[in-house]
Amino acid sequence: MKKIYLLCLIFSSTYLFAQKNITGVVKDESGSSLPGVNIIEKGTNKGVATDLNGKYKINVAEGAMLVFSYLGYATTEKKANNSVINITLASEGGELLNDIVIVGSRNSKRTVVNSAVPIDIINVKDITTQSGKLEINELLQYVAPSFNANKQSGSDGSDHVDPASLRGLGPDQTLVLINGKRRHQSSLINLFGTRGRGNTGTDLNAIPASSIKRIEILRDGAAAQYGSDAIAGVVNIVLNDNVDEFTGSVTYGVFNTNAKGDFPEGTANTDNYRLDLDGNGNSVGKNQAFDGGSVKVAANYGVAIGDKGGFANFTTEYINKNKTLRPGFDFRKGFGEAAITGFNLFANMMVPVSDKTEIYAFGGRNFRDTDAYAFTRNDGARVVESIYPGGYSPRITSNILDNSVAVGFRTTTTGGWKLDFSNTNGKNLFHYYVKGTLNASLENASPTEFDAGGHSLTQNTTNLDISKNYDGILEGFNLAFGGEFRTEKFEIFAGEEGSYATYDTNGVAITDPTTQFAPIDVISGDARPGGSQGFPGYSPANAVNKSRSNVSLYADAELDVSKAFLISGAARFENYSDFGSTLNGKLAMRLKLNDKINIRGSVSTGFRAPSLAQVYYNLRFTNFSAGGASEVLLSQNSSPVTKSFGIEKLNEEKALNASLGFTANFGDFTATVDGYLINVDDRIVLTGYFDATIKTLV
Repeated sequence: MKKIYLLCLIFSSTYLFAQKNITGVVKDESGSSLPGVNIIEKGTNKGVATDLNGKYKINVAEGAMLVFSYLGYATTEKKANNSVINITLASEGGELLNDIVIVGSRNSKRTVVNSAVPIDIINVKDITTQSGKLEINELLQYVAPSFNANKQSGSDGSDHVDPASLRGLGPDQTLVLINGKRRHQSSLINLFGTRGRGNTGTDLNAIPASSIKRIEILRDGAAAQYGSDAIAGVVNIVLNDNVDEFTGSVTYGVFNTNAKGDFPEGTANTDNYRLDLDGNGNSVGKNQAFDGGSVKVAANYGVAIGDKGGFANFTTEYINKNKTLRPGFDFRKGFGEAAITGFNLFANMMVPVSDKTEIYAFGGRNFRDTDAYAFTRNDGARVVESIYPGGYSPRITSNILDNSVAVGFRTTTTGGWKLDFSNTNGKNLFHYYVKGTLNASLENASPTEFDAGGHSLTQNTTNLDISKNYDGILEGFNLAFGGEFRTEKFEIFAGEEGSYATYDTNGVAITDPTTQFAPIDVISGDARPGGSQGFPGYSPANAVNKSRSNVSLYADAELDVSKAFLISGAARFENYSDFGSTLNGKLAMRLKLNDKINIRGSVSTGFRAPSLAQVYYNLRFTNFSAGGASEVLLSQNSSPVTKSFGIEKLNEEKALNASLGFTANFGDFTATVDGYLINVDDRIVLTGYFDATIKTLV
């Protein structure tokens, strides 16, 4: 099926007069382009940074003064008299730079081009306007070859939160950061045959695309640098910091289904697939040519705080996505993407306290109301003909609430040490409601909607990071160290009784199966099952309230032995309250063969503790297979049921990562080739990526 974007309106405005666009290239004295150079309109907070080829584009007031600054080079000012301004910066040690942060290195001088590990930098604003994609997972799937995310159908909660992975590994083996701070995971554990089955990943779609300046993807093992979960790599989301500019967008897309006549052989009663899916008169239209209509309305605006570069940037975003419906067999009539209605609010701010100290905060709130079809109940003990003649397709709906806030301060001491202290708190709440369903054991008296309960994960992380750059040691030495204290709490809460209970012939919940008996279906002769069909609710017996804590210490060093050779190393100690201690290390290098070609490689060890959801999740549900429907008990790892089958306690995952690659940069042409070998618990994965781009400044 092909998705067609019918309308994409992007609008932007600034509250300044007589504006003009300035473009150009910034190079050093040898003629090499300089990526990451800061260009600021003097007297304002407006600024940009040069791209990987040293190019920039900025909109400024007529006659404005541009300030070009870069660490290790003399700051240069140039009046914006011409539309093209090319600059050559002269070398000069000791110049401070308010530079962009590159994940994978704590050295403030490091850029993507000269890093020892593969890093992708994605300008989200450009990609959004070019592709029309609505959500972060879709955007990254579109532009990052190492990133993969798929929509699911018939997979309970995974229909509502897309599992995503990096380098073909599990969703929970990628660490997600926002502005360099750890992001909390989703409370959902993926079940059935979904991608990332048994994993708990991070819900990237809870972050509005319009709030993001760029996304940095570190495609290398980084547990020694950033901690548990970074086995596959790190995704760092950098939020917008622009001011005095309003940007908005309205995007609409739809799928061209052309579904008529595409039903698989053996499908019965095809005309009813689009006529009445749940047996309750909820029609989605017969033989639709288009479905899955999606609309997103987004707005972003920033204001300056003070005259020293402070800012407050705000984003709001509304998304409405209709279901897609794809023909299937009788047992799967309602097959396709879930419907989603979502509302996002996000903020990013920084307030300078002095020339060397600043306070920052960021966070947001995401709410989504989702609706997806479960497997169809056509006949048998799960169907009450007086309520749903001929069967029905239950709908699993959910309310997902995702809140986060981070507060911290950064300062530079008189000795040149940079200190960053922060606290980040996040919570993901997943509440299920089942509609178009019934509790078959209640027969005619059954409601058709149930509150099925849900689960939540709360995470609080406190960080202290300290670093210093020594220009006088060889060609430059950067030392960083710090610590982290993290707490996590996982909860499962029960739904209403009818969502999980089985009732006897008198309509009383069965507590004694020796004296109480469920009604019998007169046609099949089977006992009618209890609980809401499609998704049984969590009972008080499933309820969980578990917590743990983690303490970690790390050290990170980079040494430019010469202008051509860089070596870096990191070590990290972690101690979990429930899994004990681990020590991991990383060694990386980069060698410049010439000004155009680099060789790079790394080797590291990794560690990931099982999530609380993986340890304590439990549920009774209905499983569909070739043999029909059957009731299944998913028991938590520490339960007597699990132990009786000889299943041992979950252990931490241990990994060994190795990578080797090279980069080539010839003006507008850039190419990277990287190969990886990773051993996770004696499972070896080999991957490789080639990326080539020709960039032009428009």
